[in-house]
Amino acid sequence: MQTQIKIIKALGDETRLRILKLLLKRELCVCELEAALNMSQSKVSRHLTVLRSLGLVEDRREGVWIFYSLFKPQNDFERSVIQIVRNSLYGSELTSRDEKRLKRKLSQVYAYKCK
Repeated sequence: MQTQIKIIKALGDETRLRILKLLLKRELCVCELEAALNMSQSKVSRHLTVLRSLGLVEDRREGVWIFYSLFKPQNDFERSVIQIVRNSLYGSELTSRDEKRLKRKLSQVYAYKCK
């Protein structure tokens, strides 16, 4: 029960919801989240640490890069968490800007990799 309470509290933070919302679409590295959220690396990392400690995000290392993805729900509570994330900030101008910045960042990264 304590973990569930901590998860609910974590979802009360707008930045954490924005991160989870972006991770609904695909796995991302810190630099991509940083660009999408228009925040410093340290701030994004601090929020990812909280989300990771609660099991809401998973990470995998690829060389020097660490990629984050949304957790895979295992029970009804966790499926409810995913629904909350999906429905949160719906139609928000803030999340629209996040997605536009992310799209710009990903197109820059893709252009760089193709050179």
